[in-house]
Amino acid sequence: MSKREIDDHSGVETTGHEWDGIKELNHPLPKWWLYILYGSIIWSFGYWVAYPAWPTLNSYTHGILKNSDRARVTTEVAALKSARAPMFAKMQATPIEQVKSNEELFQFAQEAGKSTFNDNCATCHGAGGQGNKGFPSLVDDVWIWDGTYEGIRQTINFGIRSGHDQARISAMPAFGRDGMLDAGQAGDVTEYVMSLSKMADANAGKAARGAAVYAANCVVCHGATGAGDAAQGAPNLTDAEWLYGGSRADIAAQIHNGRGGVMPAWSAKLDAETVTALTVYVHSLGGGK
Repeated sequence: MSKREIDDHSGVETTGHEWDGIKELNHPLPKWWLYILYGSIIWSFGYWVAYPAWPTLNSYTHGILKNSDRARVTTEVAALKSARAPMFAKMQATPIEQVKSNEELFQFAQEAGKSTFNDNCATCHGAGGQGNKGFPSLVDDVWIWDGTYEGIRQTINFGIRSGHDQARISAMPAFGRDGMLDAGQAGDVTEYVMSLSKMADANAGKAARGAAVYAANCVVCHGATGAGDAAQGAPNLTDAEWLYGGSRADIAAQIHNGRGGVMPAWSAKLDAETVTALTVYVHSLGGGK
């Protein structure tokens, strides 16, 4: 058994533990450290009593101070809505096309719309509305659907392929995956679509064959010239804007898989006034018609 002794070098009592000739010294904790520890323990008991702290079977202990961050946020949001209400009412009473000409209303719509956009839309469309692969850019004048004020408001309200009965719906067939086109036909129409956008590396021979495939399968939505049809959400194929990428591989993948994203119907979450402000903000990003 190891026994405690006084260390010759430090004059401190050892704990009696020794490893490979090294003895453990019994240095007591500093009193200031102990006081902080004891104080923290006492403070924690007070915190448990005063504030929400412990879960129960169906709820939690609310504390004698009845403090609630959720209740505080609810109160602050209600106060903010109350303060904004007169401007929202004024904005709603103004035709949306005229909001921009009223400096006070337009500034209010910009601030309220930007806040809403950052909270709900920026995750997909980017903080500045620049878009991402699979999520449209909102800063240009290229619109799959309607880019007018009312068109944007409808899209925000009801979404795209959201399941809402008023949602915008378009569906590009999965021509390759579902066997509607064989590999050769899919490759030819890929080259033809590339030629519509004046891509220099489009294969002229394949594109010529692909024109017939396009006419038989794609013209009903994208039009004879490939200019698209916003009424049915068919993108323009003659410009350099691509939702899922404009490389040969990207175009081929879209023809094969027929991808289509989903935008939520925000009318279930945002009130009409907020949707109007968001509409004005999106329209002002640079692409509104």
